[in-house]
Amino acid sequence: MANILVVEDDPETSREIVAELMSHGHTVEAVADGLAGIELAIGQPFDAVTLDRMLPGLDGLGFVERLRAADNDMPVLMISALGDVDDRIAGLRAGGDDYMTKPFASNEMAMRIEVLLRRHSQRKSEAASLTVGAIHIDFIKRQVSVDGEPIRLVQMEFRLLEFLARNAGEVVSRRIIFERVWGYYFDPGANLINVHIGRLRRKLDRPGRPSAIVTVKGEGYRLDAV
Repeated sequence: MANILVVEDDPETSREIVAELMSHGHTVEAVADGLAGIELAIGQPFDAVTLDRMLPGLDGLGFVERLRAADNDMPVLMISALGDVDDRIAGLRAGGDDYMTKPFASNEMAMRIEVLLRRHSQRKSEAASLTVGAIHIDFIKRQVSVDGEPIRLVQMEFRLLEFLARNAGEVVSRRIIFERVWGYYFDPGANLINVHIGRLRRKLDRPGRPSAIVTVKGEGYRLDAV
């Protein structure tokens, strides 16, 4: 079972989350402050975190941004009363892995944590590095280079590239990308994939070469070796 950090400032919600996770056999530590939470998340070996968006000390977006800046890829389930599409996208763009809105079903929350833990474990057991054409990806160090030149990717750009690379040469649909990269089972709109694909192309593409990321109209995207 997993060791899970709960960062939630509402006592009733915190007790509900802790009780449900413990009923599934997990060990749980709960804090009510974002600054205290990020210190624990970076300093101790947790397997996942449930994270409120609105917290004293440091809000949820700041929390997950600091976590990713520290090269910590621990799964993050954000739980918030802020449920608009733009709010959910902001949470995922900052580096969250999944997003639930309050009120929520405790058993669904626990299942989402299980899915995140399983996905994280699968990623770690896969190849430690891949080379697709001029692109080399080190999944352990979370480093990417093109023609030997290092490039810097933010959290979601790296995860999108990782998914495309592990399926190099195959067309992957937008629906599958949302499910596997963002954890969404629907298209949240706001051109989320288009924006990230555009950013990746600008960082990966080189003059005189076709783009490594191909748009297959009506079907999805494919990463080619170029």
